[in-house]
Amino acid sequence: MFFDEAAIQVKAGQGGNGCVAFRREKGVPFGGPSGGGGGRGGDVYVRASARLNTLVAFQHTSHFEAEKGQHGHGKDQKGRKGKDVHIEVPLGTVVRDRDTGQVLGDLIEDGQQVCVARGGRGGRGNASFATSTNQAPRISERGEPGEARRLALELKLIADAGLVGMPNAGKSTLLAAVSAARPKIAPYPFTTLQPNLGVVTLDYDTSFVLADLPGLIKDASHGAGLGHQFLRHVERTRLLVHLIDGSANDPLGNYDTIVGELAAFSERLARKPQFVVVTKMDLPDVSEMWPLIEERFAERDIRAVSISAVTHEGVQALLWAIAERLSEIPAEIWTETVEGEPLVDEKAFTISSDELGWHVHGIAIERTALMTNWDQGESAARFQRVLEAMGITIALREAGVGEGDTVFIGETELQWGWEQLE
Repeated sequence: MFFDEAAIQVKAGQGGNGCVAFRREKGVPFGGPSGGGGGRGGDVYVRASARLNTLVAFQHTSHFEAEKGQHGHGKDQKGRKGKDVHIEVPLGTVVRDRDTGQVLGDLIEDGQQVCVARGGRGGRGNASFATSTNQAPRISERGEPGEARRLALELKLIADAGLVGMPNAGKSTLLAAVSAARPKIAPYPFTTLQPNLGVVTLDYDTSFVLADLPGLIKDASHGAGLGHQFLRHVERTRLLVHLIDGSANDPLGNYDTIVGELAAFSERLARKPQFVVVTKMDLPDVSEMWPLIEERFAERDIRAVSISAVTHEGVQALLWAIAERLSEIPAEIWTETVEGEPLVDEKAFTISSDELGWHVHGIAIERTALMTNWDQGESAARFQRVLEAMGITIALREAGVGEGDTVFIGETELQWGWEQLE
């Protein structure tokens, strides 16, 4: 089975904790603070690899977590950074945030990567808090938690030309006849349950990648049949080869159905260059009807050609025509627009209340609360000063906070007091 979609969860490493320590040196009776900071947590990257062609590996492994940063040590020793995690995916994989729909990356080149979760900052040790008025601080920070995300991976095959058409139009037969690919072939609809890629080599300098995509039916763009699952793969191709079953009751009607489904899925697909190819010319009835079919396409100003993948009639001429047309089309691959992270004011905050208590939300203050070491009296006092400096203390009082009320700073639960948070 072909796996072209996957859902995974990633978590970057937490930063290491800072250290409270003082120098103990011979001949130095009052050594200063020497606690080092913690190392940053490891990041999580998604990286494209030419060795892979499906997302099947994520059916078994869907959780990835980077290493935590090492804690700081005395003698001003900073903790080691946590090891990064690199998640390998096939070329053509689009990475999205499942919760927001944001496109984080579209990986089309071997080795191309995108950071999907940043490791947490390492906490500072007490050496970082020394001042002229506080020469022996007993303050250190905890490491910041790493980012966590739920990701959607979507593979869009990269091929030069794509075979499209109704079920049983002869796409798999043609691919098997012109390349080393061996797709399943049978005389019934929906034989192809997954896309197949084949390399067509015409001479030493001329070759291209041809994709056989599952057959489309009416309303495929809205979920009917099998083809709607694979329409995304057509977006990467530069040229469409539209196969029409010459033995069908209404070849022109089949053509209109496919064109309509391509347009319904994406206007970009409808505008792609196309070759219209009538298949199964080895059948006497089709051979007899070919002049009429050709004429009806010509009335629409559409040039159709005929082939038989079984006898190879017209196949070589078609392949050279495809190669020539591809040489005229820019080799650019259409990619998803990668959305940057929106700019936000980290110092901004909001205050709300409910039956549980008061809630303060803001990037900077929530980070400070998470990194504050509440077991240290000096750290708690410093957090109180941060609240006052950011204007949160006054804002809470104006909102009506009372003595003994519960105040949540993000996920951190505190008890409000007029002079300090305990």
